[in-house]
Amino acid sequence: MCKACSRPQSGGESHTVSRPQLDQECLLHIFTYLDKDSRRNLSLTCSRLRQVFLDPQLWMLLHFGSPCELRRDNFILGASLRYLAICWHSSRVKVCNIEDWMKTTFQKDLCSKHENLVSDFLERVCHMCPNLLTLTLSGCGHITDHNVIDVLRCCRRLRSLSLENCSRVTDSVLKAVVDHGHNLTDVRVDFCRNVTQAGLREVREKRPQVHLSALHSADMIPDNKPEEKTKIRRALQKFLIFS
Repeated sequence: MCKACSRPQSGGESHTVSRPQLDQECLLHIFTYLDKDSRRNLSLTCSRLRQVFLDPQLWMLLHFGSPCELRRDNFILGASLRYLAICWHSSRVKVCNIEDWMKTTFQKDLCSKHENLVSDFLERVCHMCPNLLTLTLSGCGHITDHNVIDVLRCCRRLRSLSLENCSRVTDSVLKAVVDHGHNLTDVRVDFCRNVTQAGLREVREKRPQVHLSALHSADMIPDNKPEEKTKIRRALQKFLIFS
C-alpha cells in the first residue's frame, strides 16, 4: 500500500484500515529534502507522488554538477524556475578551455561529447523560464556570448548573473548587461580570460548600481587567432634579430 495514497498499489481488495492522507504541501516539503534522482524514483511508485514530482513549486531551484546531468529526465523545467546553477568542477574543464585550433584530435573528440549540452539547455531556458532570477555558470567552457545574451534578452527579471571560468565569454556579454540587464544587481565574470578592462569599465560607467566582480578576468591572457599568434611571433623574432 502506498501511504501517500492510502490505497493498495496492486489490484484486488484490501481490508487495511485507511490512513489519513498527507496533503500536497506536506509531500512537497518532504520532496525538497531529496535529490533529483530520489524524487524521480519516488514518483514512479504511485500517481499521487507523481503529481508531487510534477508540481512546479518543487522546481524553483535547479543545480547541476556537470553538463551530462542535463540529459537526464529527473527534473522539470518550466516557468517556476527561479534559480539555476550549472557548475562543472572537473579536470576536463581544462581541456574545454583550450583554444579550438590548439586542441589535439583526442581533445576535440572528448569535447564533442558534451560541447553543445549547456548551450542547448540554455536555449530551452530562454523559451521556458521567463521568471528566472539567478543564473550561475561555472566551468562551462563551450558556452558563447550568444547563449548568455539570449538569456539576458528572454529572462528580463534576472537579478544575478555569475560566470566563472567560462573562457569564450567576451565583452559582448558585458555590453548586453548594459543593454538588456535592466533588473540586474549583481554580475560576476571571474576567471573569464576574454573579458577586458574596457568592457568592465563600460558596465561601471553605464550601470553603476550593478555590483560587478571580475576576479582575475582582465589580467589573464586572452585568446588569439592562429594568424595573430604568427604575427606576434614573427615580430618578436625581428625584434630579437635587430636588437
